[in-house]
Amino acid sequence: MQRIRLRYTKRGRLRFTSHRDFQRAFERALRRAEVPMAYSAGFTPHPKVSYANAAPTGTGSEAEYLEIALTEARDPQKLRELLDESLPTGLDIVDAVEARTSGLADRLTASVWEMRLSGVDPAEADRAVTAFNAADTVEVQRLMKNGVRTFDARSAVVHLETHPETQNPQADRPTDQPCAILRLVVRHVTPAVRPDDVLSGLRAVADLAPPVPAGVTRLAQGLFDEETGVVTDPLAPDREAAEALSTADVTAAAKTPA
Repeated sequence: MQRIRLRYTKRGRLRFTSHRDFQRAFERALRRAEVPMAYSAGFTPHPKVSYANAAPTGTGSEAEYLEIALTEARDPQKLRELLDESLPTGLDIVDAVEARTSGLADRLTASVWEMRLSGVDPAEADRAVTAFNAADTVEVQRLMKNGVRTFDARSAVVHLETHPETQNPQADRPTDQPCAILRLVVRHVTPAVRPDDVLSGLRAVADLAPPVPAGVTRLAQGLFDEETGVVTDPLAPDREAAEALSTADVTAAAKTPA
């Protein structure tokens, strides 16, 4: 059995697709691309697809991850191209590697988010960010399955700042009106602190209330490096393992007598 790890996006209007919507679209893409999927056992077999930490409905993303299990080996890049062609524009498969390490989900410990606050003056946003960062705790409320829950939105936030207009060209674009842009690095904790929770926190500490819903895009997701403060690529260990194996094969071939 071969395992392939994929990075995919949710762009433009496709950010409004739910995780269940994407699952259905992806399973159709697997059939169209004739991917030799491994299936679960039982009365209702399902393709073996593992999804990791999907973004909330309504948010864009450049860094969603999943893993599939195959019954036959396939080239990851050719498989990526076939699946990308079989999905609608906006749900794009942008990276693929063969899984050569364990624990992909364990490497998704933090996310980098961009929040576009249309109609908000950047100076006003900067004052709110300063107040949020200075607070020891910022309590917010969210409606959950068991009712309204109050929790601290500050402790999970590693970094929050206003950011100039130099964003990823693939991310959702702003409207023509002026807007403040925030960059947020947040740890994955329980309960999860989402960008809308941070916006609620900004409202609580500085009365910052955007006149229209914020445009939110996840720019990166991966392991948080405590020393550098960077969210690293979760697929990098698989690439490094593949390169090490390739180097070892070349070295072994060179030592083999002719």
